[in-house]
Formats: sequence, structure tokens, C-alpha cells
Amino acid sequence: MDEQPEPDTKDWTWVLERPCPECGFDSREPARADLAPLSQEIGRRWVAAMSDQVAAAERPSPRVWSPLEYACHVRDVFALACVRTDLMLEQDDPAYPNWDQDDTAITDHYAAQDPDVATAQLAEEADRFAAVLARVPDDAWERTGRRGDGARFTVESFARYLVHDPIHHLTDVTGERWA
Repeated sequence: MDEQPEPDTKDWTWVLERPCPECGFDSREPARADLAPLSQEIGRRWVAAMSDQVAAAERPSPRVWSPLEYACHVRDVFALACVRTDLMLEQDDPAYPNWDQDDTAITDHYAAQDPDVATAQLAEEADRFAAVLARVPDDAWERTGRRGDGARFTVESFARYLVHDPIHHLTDVTGERWA
């Protein structure tokens, strides 16, 4: 594809403080114990949204990702979340390796991936993140980590921040606000 979407350089950490006006999700609402099942629910909703495989690879406009590209991104977000959460659980205040989501979309050829495979992988990664959250001991939710840009998270705030991303992109794909 000649045209690519503009890189997303916004700092989305504000979703930890207030509801997202675009997707309707309020990261402060789920109980800590509900974050793992929520991850699994997000995976199921993505599988349902990707059922029209023909339309999945079509971009709504040249500079907006297709549902397939969003699904690949969400899959990778969940996979990265597992790595980052494990780092916080295993190390004291780790710095996460940087990840360029826009470069990954291009180098991993998101637009050319098989929608069935990408969707199955997304569901697997959502379940894997749920399993990581389900095994967090009660005394570890406040362990910390930080991104290369200086944003600091606890295990809990990171989980809340993380689940917003796939919910938000599900709204991008379906047009439906989270309920």
C-alpha cells in the first residue's frame, strides 16, 4: 500500500483518569478481579467482528487501517502486554523495550496476513494475557514498570490501560461503543 495511516503519537495514559469519549470505555470501572475475564471477552468480541473475512482486509480509506490491520495490532498489543506484565512481576521497576507499532504494521505486513490466522492468534493472545492477570498475586498489583517515554505504570494501571486499546480499536472497526 502506498499510503499509510499517520503514526499515532498521542499519549493515551489519560484513559486511566477518565472515560474515553470515542469508545465509551472507562478503565476505572472494572474491578481488579474482572480484568482477566474482560481480556477474554475482548478476544471473543474481536472474533465476532472479524467474521466477515472479505471486508476484513479492505481499508475504509487509504490512510485508515483495515479491520485486519487493527486485528494484527491488537494481537501484538496483547502479546506485548504479557511480556511487559511479566517484566513488572519479575523485576523491580523495569524499563520496557520500545515498540514502534506503526513500523511493526509495515514490517510484519499486517495488511497481507491471513484474517483467520490473525483472528485466532488475537484470541489466543487475549486469553494468554488473561492468564497472566489471573496469576498476579494480591501483593503484586502495585509493582511498577515504565515505558521509554517515561510513562510509569503499576501492574494494575497497566492492565487497565492495556484493555482500553483493543476495546477502542474494536470501536474503530465496528463503530459500536463499548457496553
